[in-house]
Amino acid sequence: MTSDRVLGTDDLATSWITDPQHRRFLAQDAAAQFRFFQASLRDGPGFHTLDFAGQPLPSDVQELHTTTRLVHSYALGMLAGVAGAERMVDHGMSYLWSHHRDAQHGGYLWALDEDGVHDGRKLAYGHVFVLLAGASAKMAGHPEADRLIEDAFQVLDSHFWEARRGLFQDELTRDWTPFSDYRGMNANMHGIEALLTAHEATGAEEFLDRAGRILEFFTGRMAPEYNWRLPEHYTRDWQVDPEYAGNPMFRPAGTTPGHSFELARLLLQHWDLRGRPDDGAPDRARKLFDRAVSDAWDSDRGGFVYTLKFDGSWDNTNRYWWPVTEAIGTAAAFVKLAPNADDETLYRRLWRFSADHLVDHQAGGWFPELAADNGKAATQFAGKPDIYHSIQAALFPPVPRLSRIAEALPEAQG
Repeated sequence: MTSDRVLGTDDLATSWITDPQHRRFLAQDAAAQFRFFQASLRDGPGFHTLDFAGQPLPSDVQELHTTTRLVHSYALGMLAGVAGAERMVDHGMSYLWSHHRDAQHGGYLWALDEDGVHDGRKLAYGHVFVLLAGASAKMAGHPEADRLIEDAFQVLDSHFWEARRGLFQDELTRDWTPFSDYRGMNANMHGIEALLTAHEATGAEEFLDRAGRILEFFTGRMAPEYNWRLPEHYTRDWQVDPEYAGNPMFRPAGTTPGHSFELARLLLQHWDLRGRPDDGAPDRARKLFDRAVSDAWDSDRGGFVYTLKFDGSWDNTNRYWWPVTEAIGTAAAFVKLAPNADDETLYRRLWRFSADHLVDHQAGGWFPELAADNGKAATQFAGKPDIYHSIQAALFPPVPRLSRIAEALPEAQG
């Protein structure tokens, strides 16, 4: 088991997010992650997905969220001074424009392979990540970022944004024909992330306003109505669909505590960008976060169960890496906002568990799934699927801000 001597000070009076020892640990983990995922770079267009050892997997299918998350993550790496990060961003930005971008119908194709289009659907989930990639690339100074931001936002505005609702619809065919009445939280939650990053990159108020409308629906209306557990799935007219069960990772039945962690942190970021108004946002973020931690933490094995039923009982008890990384980021945000022993203790518990069971200290990166005995498992994922969640857990806590974190990364690495 990893001791506090490795992770940070034993003294609760000193927060780990300011402790030099812990900050060194975070920097070392981030560096190992960036080294590991640089093997994703193909000699030709696109990226490989990697096995546990960092070798390319045989599949040549590349999904839009994988490309965009690598661009976003290595744009953060550029800001943090990571050697080789610029090459990864250049490669991904080129591939987004030359391959994922649909020259015939506009928008961005969900999945490609060596023969061309593998899955031509147009998904809001993928398009908001295009906006995120462009916004992060802009903050890193990439010369092609502005055109990607403009193009992605035009597509989102024209095809996905439901202005009357203030929410994104989810999915269309390649030629923009509706084929589904599904509406969901996941694409909208990541839409908030992309819109806030785009606001930070460009200063445009429209991005901030739209993020606020989405947040109001989920954290102002739905969360209080459902005892601070967030319904994931909705009908065309945005009524909760309690029986829906789709893709077990992207659209699982019930509620997903990991998304409550993400939304709580994004709510604090939005509130901070708006000048910290007296609107109750920190209290809503706190209720979302505390409810998800209380419901989903597995006190016997550690980690968070993946999904819950609407009464808070466990549904899918598999434990993945990404909810832990998101809880780390949100716990750190609360420590920054108002330091207290409870949040500090939770932050340390999450890192101890991660260091003991999720972080690959030999090869770099994080194992995505745990077996019942806390060994690594591979029932949902092949290899290590991406760097996006875990790199933010390492990079964001040392930055003493709730918003505009990316632009402060150069200073935080000093």
